[in-house]
Amino acid sequence: MESESESGATADTPPLETLSFHGDEEIIEVVELDPGPPDPADDLAQEMEDVDFEEEEEEDGNEEGWVLEPQEGVVGSMEGPDDSEVTFALHSASVFCVSLDPKTNTLAVTGGEDDKAFVWRLSDGELLFECAGHKDSVTCAAFSHDSTLVATGDMSGLLKVWQVDTKEEVWSFEAGDLEWMEWHSRAPVLLAGTADGNTWMWKVPNGDCKTFQGPNCPATCGRVLPDGKRAVVGYEDGTIRVWDLKQGNSIHVLKGTEGHQGPLTCVATNQDGSLILTGSVDCQAKLVSATTGKVVGVFRPETVASQPNLGEGEESESNSVESLGFCSVMPLAAVGYLDGTLAIYDLSTQTLRHQCQHQSGIVQLLWEAGTAVVYTCSLDGIVRLWDARTGRLLTDYRGHTAEILDFALSKDASLVVTTSGDHKAKVFCVQRPDR
Repeated sequence: MESESESGATADTPPLETLSFHGDEEIIEVVELDPGPPDPADDLAQEMEDVDFEEEEEEDGNEEGWVLEPQEGVVGSMEGPDDSEVTFALHSASVFCVSLDPKTNTLAVTGGEDDKAFVWRLSDGELLFECAGHKDSVTCAAFSHDSTLVATGDMSGLLKVWQVDTKEEVWSFEAGDLEWMEWHSRAPVLLAGTADGNTWMWKVPNGDCKTFQGPNCPATCGRVLPDGKRAVVGYEDGTIRVWDLKQGNSIHVLKGTEGHQGPLTCVATNQDGSLILTGSVDCQAKLVSATTGKVVGVFRPETVASQPNLGEGEESESNSVESLGFCSVMPLAAVGYLDGTLAIYDLSTQTLRHQCQHQSGIVQLLWEAGTAVVYTCSLDGIVRLWDARTGRLLTDYRGHTAEILDFALSKDASLVVTTSGDHKAKVFCVQRPDR
C-alpha cells in the first residue's frame, strides 16, 4: 500500500467556485489549492459553489395507501407460485436496476435493457413518469437523498436527472461508458465511475464538475463514505483508492498484494465509515481500515479455500464475490458469491461463522437495518431471508420466472422490490408476525 496525494482533477472544464462540505458537527470549506506550474489538468481542481451538505431532518414516511391486492391490469400471467403483491410490467426487456425514494419509500425507479427507465408507485404499480431519452441499456437509477431528484444512467455514459414533483428533466451529461452511479448522502451531488478510469462528481442541476483520475482501466465500483467527505473506488486492475472529495486527491491507494488480483466487483462500508469491505473476481473479500488504508482482514469461503492463488490479471472461472455488506447491530459481515455461497463472517475474530448455500449464484445481498437478518437474491429468481446469528433460512419469496438482477429493501423492512430478466419488477410484502 502506498499513499498518494496528487490531484485527480482532469478535463477541460471552466474553473469552479468553492464547494462547502457540511459534516454532522463541522463545516470544512473546499479552498482552491496552489496550482503550481500551469497545467491544463488543474482546471477541474477549481472548486464548486457552496453546497449545503447538512442532513435534513427525517420526515415520517407515508404509511397510507399501501394496497395489498394487485391492481387490475398490472400483474401479468405468471407460471408457478407468485408471492408478490404488485408486478410492474411496462419494461419490454430485462430490468437491471431499482431504487426506492429514501424519504417516503413509496416510489420506485427501474431501468432496463429496453433503454427505458420508469418512476412508479409501489402501492399499485401506477406509472408516474418515464425517464425518457436514453439510447442504451439503463443500468443505474437512484433517487437523491431527499427524494426530490431521480437520476438514471445508461451503458453509453448518458446520465439524466429529473425533478420528481414536476416530472421534468433538469440536467444531463455524457460521460464515458458507465460502470456505477451514486448520489451523495447529504447533498444534490452525483458521483459516477466510467470505463476510462475516471470518477466524476457533479453538482446538480448546475453541472459544476470535478473528476478523480484513477489508473487507465475501468472504475468498476464505488461508494461515498458516511462522512460525506471521502469515497472509495475499486478498479478493474484490482486497485482500491480512497479519494478526498474536497481536495481531489487520493488519500490511500491499495495495489499489488494489498489490492486484489482481479477486477473489483463491489465495495461497502460500515455505519460509522471506519471499515471498508471490498470484493473481487479473485474470490477474496478484503477488510480495510478507512483511517489508515491498511488491510486488516482477508476472507475466503471454505469452499474455495483450497484453490490456488490467482496470478495477477487472472480471474476465477467458476466463482467471484458478487455482493457484500455489514450488519448494523452485530460485528458481522456477509459476502455473497457467484457459486451460491452466502458466507457470514465474525469481524471480531475474523472467522467464518456460517455458510449458507443457494442452488444458484447470488446476485446481491442487503442487511435489514437494526437486525441480524440478511436478504439475498439469486439467479434462480428467489429472494431469501437468513438469520445471520444462526445461519438459518427464515423464509423465501417467489414469483419471477427468470433471474433476479437487482433488489431494494424499504427502510422499515416491510417491502422488497425486485427486478428480473423476465422483464418485470415485483413488490413483496415481507413483514411477518413471527419477525
